Amino acid sequence: MAGSSHGHTPAAWTGVIIAFIGFCVSGAFMVMSVPAGFWAGMVIVLIGGVIGGLMSKAGLGQPRNARTARKTQEREPAGA
Repeated sequence: MAGSSHGHTPAAWTGVIIAFIGFCVSGAFMVMSVPAGFWAGMVIVLIGGVIGGLMSKAGLGQPRNARTARKTQEREPAGA
């Protein structure tokens, strides 16, 4: 996984950070028994996914050609 640069982009980091904040908001409001706050946090989680996707489409994600080139490469033997 480390050789693939999976998730090492501004789009991935931004999306995950926003989703994590939404998760924390939802968790806090769930403990406080406030359903509206819980659902607001879940909306923040979804917004994080949307923003990450939009940033990726805007060119801040992993280049598409890097994904396909990696799939076609052969793997080295484990002892190499």
